[in-house]
Amino acid sequence: MTTSIAADLSPWAYRRAEGFLSGLDADWTRHIASVGPCRHEAKPAREPYEALVRAIAYQQLHAKAGDAILTRLSALYPDAAFPSPGQLLATDPELQRVCGFSAAKLATIRGIAQATVDGIVPNRGEALNMSDEALIERLTILRGVGRWTVEMFLIYTLQRSDILPADDFGVREGYRHLKGLHKAPTPRQMREIGEAWRPWRTVAAWYLWRIPAR
Repeated sequence: MTTSIAADLSPWAYRRAEGFLSGLDADWTRHIASVGPCRHEAKPAREPYEALVRAIAYQQLHAKAGDAILTRLSALYPDAAFPSPGQLLATDPELQRVCGFSAAKLATIRGIAQATVDGIVPNRGEALNMSDEALIERLTILRGVGRWTVEMFLIYTLQRSDILPADDFGVREGYRHLKGLHKAPTPRQMREIGEAWRPWRTVAAWYLWRIPAR
């Protein structure tokens, strides 16, 4: 089980990662040279509760659609930068539904809020001291929260440097195009392939997301 809680995604770390990945083979060398320096942007100040709610809002949606839903949700709480778990739970679900949430997504975000109140969702300080797999195991017990959602939280909120979201379509398709394959690897195959990218799998994923389809 992965126990590392390394979170070095500083500019210096990016340069190390770029050099490491470029040295893997000619395909990586060409791609990284074409894309240029890694410009991964995280939101490290967010609490896990907010990060998870936001991740659910964006699931299976274009970024602009997710933005619109969250803007409408925030408008229900004009005195808060983001609704607290208590505020979210105290609101009539029908008011939240008209923000654009599906019934399933609304049940999930309200479940995240309740789990935060119950202490299941850790606060930021606690999360920083937990391993990747410990957080995945703890949070995926929540309804509607899968491994991908937690991995996005690990990448964008906790700035973990060695996360490979192998279930992500973009990552697998990116690798297919990188290598000129007829078929994208399965999630299991992607995890096995990604072992060679340790300890910079987050940066590898960032570059794979930037391979244009052709």
